[in-house]
Amino acid sequence: MRTPPTAGAELPPLEIPVTRTLIVAGAIASRDYQDVHHDAEAARQKGSPDVFMNILTTNGLVGRYITDHFGPAAVLHKVAIRLGVPNYPGDTLVLNGRVEAVDGDRATVRVVGANALGTHVTGTVTVTVPTATSAPASEGAS
Repeated sequence: MRTPPTAGAELPPLEIPVTRTLIVAGAIASRDYQDVHHDAEAARQKGSPDVFMNILTTNGLVGRYITDHFGPAAVLHKVAIRLGVPNYPGDTLVLNGRVEAVDGDRATVRVVGANALGTHVTGTVTVTVPTATSAPASEGAS
């Protein structure tokens, strides 16, 4: 069982290389077929230097960051994010988090993700982190 979250605790950073494959695969997986997420020429015609990551992929990466830290038993209840600068191929997204509040086994974590251009994502995640006292007893335990 993971250590329960503590208000004020910093989560270790997570570095995610932003590849063209990640951007396109995330768009396909989330059924976001906007051409700016898979067609570099179309993205350039619309004023972007290249394809860029969609918000649903960013949302998934923020969720991954939280569950990677708190473990597979963590349950995400709310992920509320806002995008800033785009993620382009060749960027590295660095996610950082801070536990803002704890109420029992539920925590609110502030997340900020940045790349070389600046802040890509900000937001909060509400997560339940089962502890030894809140987790159900395993079958057959006495």
